Amino acid sequence: MSRLIVASNRTATPGEERAGGLAVALGEALAERGGVWFGWSGEIVPRETRGIRLFVEGNTDFALADLTAAEHQGYYLDYANRALWPVFHYRVDLAVFDDEAFESYAAVNRRFGRLLYQLMRPEDIVWVHDFHFLLLGDELRDNGWRGAIGFFLHVPFPAPEVFAALPHHHRLARGMAAFDLLGFQTARDVGNFIRYMVEEHGAERLEDGRIRVFHRVIRAQAFPIGIDPDEVARMAESEEARAAANRLGRMIENRALVIGVDRMDYSKGLPQRLQAFGRLLDDNENLRGRVNLVQIAPPSRESVEAYMDLREELDRLAGRVNGDYSDLDWTPIRYLARSYSREVLAGLFRLARVGLVTPLHDGMNLVAKEYVAAQDPEDPGVLVLSEFAGAAERMETALLVNPHDVGGMADAIRRALEMPREERVERWKALMDEVRDHDIAVWRQSFLSTLEGLAGERG
Repeated sequence: MSRLIVASNRTATPGEERAGGLAVALGEALAERGGVWFGWSGEIVPRETRGIRLFVEGNTDFALADLTAAEHQGYYLDYANRALWPVFHYRVDLAVFDDEAFESYAAVNRRFGRLLYQLMRPEDIVWVHDFHFLLLGDELRDNGWRGAIGFFLHVPFPAPEVFAALPHHHRLARGMAAFDLLGFQTARDVGNFIRYMVEEHGAERLEDGRIRVFHRVIRAQAFPIGIDPDEVARMAESEEARAAANRLGRMIENRALVIGVDRMDYSKGLPQRLQAFGRLLDDNENLRGRVNLVQIAPPSRESVEAYMDLREELDRLAGRVNGDYSDLDWTPIRYLARSYSREVLAGLFRLARVGLVTPLHDGMNLVAKEYVAAQDPEDPGVLVLSEFAGAAERMETALLVNPHDVGGMADAIRRALEMPREERVERWKALMDEVRDHDIAVWRQSFLSTLEGLAGERG
């Protein structure tokens, strides 16, 4: 079995507890095959260090490279977060395009490609992750790598005209064409990518998701990422989860709980969600005093101006609803700008009658799957899901909503609150089947088996 080389912006480290299914899945794949997990150490150093730090755990080498302050600013904050992130999430209006930032991004990909190549063996299988490393495959090729390289994009790939808004999109496209297999979350993302390559670069469509472009044949395919549903179900019944649910249950008493859990990010549709809950109370006097929204939104990227503006907007919207409708014994919205453990969240998901997952755009959104997996099979809650989340492509028995339609979301929340138990159980069973059929292990195995097949074709 070939060694596996994983490259991601951030890595796990030996002895560190791996939070989330992705880190666990990659760690398991490396443990099975042996290999290298390469990426940024998370450290910012005064000046560039030419080498990497190696740590060993079992048969996995962890190879960590530092960033200088200038690289962190240009590569990570200014280009990855201020240019690529908003464009991939259809927010060109928030994107900042700066040639120096792109050059920093390209330079870090170049340096990291050089460092990683030194660790690779001819028979290795290489798996690169996410938008931080769109040029890494090309840099590995330039260093002499001729083996198979796979790439997985965890965020959406936007419509061709949106991606083309990036001033350096031609360079990025050439970089992506250096990969043999490009994995996306949904069929929509695959279609957008292929259409972009055809329209902008004259790619020739072949069979099985293959295209010929830039004198190479590459393959694009959807690999919907999943979770470990059994792990989430166990967490939902853990002592920590029960304690959290009991604590919140005492506070809301017999009121129905609506929950949202998201990073504080403009892609998550948080203002529209609070507006929809306010509309629900505006239009349904009978629900006032009978339902609570708990919105958990830990801050992220706080140094980016758009995120500071979002925090202020959420404070204002929550204040409006609470000011209009709070009573001596009831506050409609509990807005918590902090993080909680996965066990606590699983317990709150199980308690909630409605789970709100309503991003404006999202690659997959695993919160939707975690909410489903945490439910009591005998009395499950209802998932209200944005049609623009990648999860919506397969989770069709959720209540699908347009997150820009505040009135429509309010109606969906009301419908979820009033849904009879028999319908809730039927919808939940279909959702749970999907969560199990496309769990994190299936995602990992299907991607790697497809990549190995392409490696075999290369000889």
